[in-house]
Amino acid sequence: MKITIFFGSKSDAPVMKKAALVLKRFGVDYDAFVISAHRAGELLAEKVREAETSGTEVFIAGAGLSAALPGVIASLTVLPVVGVPLDAGKVAGFDSLLSVVQMPKQIPVASVGLDNAENAAWLALEILAVKYPDLRQKLLSFRKDLQDSMRRDLNSRILDE
Repeated sequence: MKITIFFGSKSDAPVMKKAALVLKRFGVDYDAFVISAHRAGELLAEKVREAETSGTEVFIAGAGLSAALPGVIASLTVLPVVGVPLDAGKVAGFDSLLSVVQMPKQIPVASVGLDNAENAAWLALEILAVKYPDLRQKLLSFRKDLQDSMRRDLNSRILDE
């Protein structure tokens, strides 16, 4: 099981690190690279090919502004790509969100919410869980714990505190 994380700028690292933390929690190997789709397209293509040959099964890609990175990766592979639109501050991330979700037919990119690298990791884990029963069990157990936590909170008197 392996996931490769790409992001376009070092300044994106604090957001994208959240994906890595989820993957670590579930014992899933990952590599992470800072590569701009615009500034280093050939290097990106090389790293995508290397990732595929080294066992990557899902890509997570975070990018801001024009957010081309997830789409370019999707154009280079048939493996799933989960895009993380990043709020680069120009128009509150709306440009990034549209770039990730408005992919042309036949080259899809799954998308999560703005700056939600954590959810990108959760989605990537669910994709892998189709193939890996142990991971599926871990996710089911995690979901059960979430449910149990909500049940416990149901009986609390939050408004009385």
